[in-house]
Amino acid sequence: MSPIAADMEAVNAVIRRQLHSEVPLVNQIAEYIISAGGKRLRPVLVLLMAQACGYSGDKHHELAAVIEFIHTATLLHDDVVDESSLRRGRQTANALFGNAASVLVGDFLYSRAFQMMVAVDNACVMQIVADATNVIAEGEVLQLLNMHNPDVSEENYLQVIRSKTAKLFEAAAQLGVLIAGAGDDVIEAAGEYGRSLGTAFQLIDDVLDYSGNASDIGKNVGDDLREGKPTLPLIYLMEHGSAEQRALVRSCIENGDEKHFDEILAAITSSGALNYTRHEAEKAAQRAAAAISGLPNSQFKDSLLQLSAFAVDRNH
Repeated sequence: MSPIAADMEAVNAVIRRQLHSEVPLVNQIAEYIISAGGKRLRPVLVLLMAQACGYSGDKHHELAAVIEFIHTATLLHDDVVDESSLRRGRQTANALFGNAASVLVGDFLYSRAFQMMVAVDNACVMQIVADATNVIAEGEVLQLLNMHNPDVSEENYLQVIRSKTAKLFEAAAQLGVLIAGAGDDVIEAAGEYGRSLGTAFQLIDDVLDYSGNASDIGKNVGDDLREGKPTLPLIYLMEHGSAEQRALVRSCIENGDEKHFDEILAAITSSGALNYTRHEAEKAAQRAAAAISGLPNSQFKDSLLQLSAFAVDRNH
């Protein structure tokens, strides 16, 4: 982060300015969710990619804020759909302000992001962001269809990750190099980096949901099981566990049952499911690093490589 510290300050200033609304509740909820912090990984990707390609303007600040607004809107909507009560160590907006307000302020953030994107006045930028938001919406619906379904395959689950999570990472990385005037080959390489990085991050999130600490990960451990989400550790256990373990997992996914969390965790650990998921995340991180091998050497490229390593080696 240190090579882009000044850029991040500029992005935060854009976020504060663009959050303003004449409606007080919009300001209150948007401020609450943005001020919760988070790793700001997606805007960081925009900035690092732009700088790695030698960009010297300031439109990457606007685009980084656009990406953060879209991400924040998806969080507001996700927490309503998942009935989540904790995010980033604080009450979710829906728990504090109610579902209706959270959904509507999410809509405000989406529409504000599109206003900002249009102001950048670049058709390719609009194409990337419009496509990304559409794919993310499809991913959300696909995940909804998978809820409480113990027969979800690994490939089907990875498709959800690619749509729901990795797509915005991909768009962020592509926007950074696009605004710097990069060619199609670099834009594609940046997209591969973003897709693979986003996949690695989500897979490690899956691991942490069973092995993390609530204070570290900022949400309740076991939320995925409570919500009936068949994530990769559970899918692996369904394929490789004993008949008794498979029956337990099937019942827990179908019923969103977290009462058997300790039993599920023991089975996941002993079966090697967490190790397998972590290994798949490592492979994705390696793909991300390989994708940007053609970028010129710089401190910004170094940061991108460090980010791909951090995607796997983290506890939050």
